[in-house]
Amino acid sequence: MPPTLALKSPCKVNLLLNILGRRPDGFHELETIMHPVALYDDLEFERTGEGVKLTCSDRTLPVDSGNLVHRATTAFLTAAGLSVGIRIHLEKRIPLAAGLGGGSGNAATTLLGLNELFDHPLSADRLSAIASSLGSDIPFFLQTGPALATGRGEIISPLPEFPAMRGSVFVLVHPGFGISTPWSYQNLARFPAALNGQPGRAAKLVTRLQATDLPAAGAEFYNSLEAPALEKFPLLVLFQEFFRGEGAPATLMSGSGSTTFALATDQAHAEGMMERFRSHFGGQYWLTSVPV
Repeated sequence: MPPTLALKSPCKVNLLLNILGRRPDGFHELETIMHPVALYDDLEFERTGEGVKLTCSDRTLPVDSGNLVHRATTAFLTAAGLSVGIRIHLEKRIPLAAGLGGGSGNAATTLLGLNELFDHPLSADRLSAIASSLGSDIPFFLQTGPALATGRGEIISPLPEFPAMRGSVFVLVHPGFGISTPWSYQNLARFPAALNGQPGRAAKLVTRLQATDLPAAGAEFYNSLEAPALEKFPLLVLFQEFFRGEGAPATLMSGSGSTTFALATDQAHAEGMMERFRSHFGGQYWLTSVPV
């Protein structure tokens, strides 16, 4: 077993987030299509000493049980019956409270990394069960491709790569503020149509994505949580209007926000869009492009 391990921890966007109502357990039933984004935090693991020691480049993040990496480590060690010391460093690059699942990706990468570091004591099913207990988005990051997630988001059905998105580029912008996921769901009650969406949107979008007409697929991108977010934060509406004016085949808020993404048809389209975005809105926003 190697004493150290370094892994990259990706993020995601939701091409669709269709909420189907509130469940008796207090969660929301949903269908969502998530796509990985090759934008990474870095995690370094080292077997050492005693206990769990987490450090992080972002001093605003907790490094105790308030951090998903710490909780994932404790859950893994307990499930594997290991009483060993582990030191972890998290180098953050993905924006916080951004709807990109950075923290969920960190937790999943921690489970995968520790399983590798300790010579795979836990099965894939056991890792998935731990991931589900830690958070709804975390099981998605135990695999590497696009996926349909149902239930409260923890039931993962991997999907093949989408021909309609081949060669396209994600353009992502974070407005400099986060949106609390609990706030988004609490305020959804004011928007009954968004709270009680019609099932079947995911199947329709997958069918469109498996063809080659990106604008037709982009017309089916949908996020129930935009209803409260765009009302409170009209800047996000302006971002989407700008991207549509730039010919983006699709633009949407990811997850509970606040990151807005657009699809560019190729890298040149993405670079031109970003240059004009900075000219129009200024250079104060986190803005990047990532090939699909």
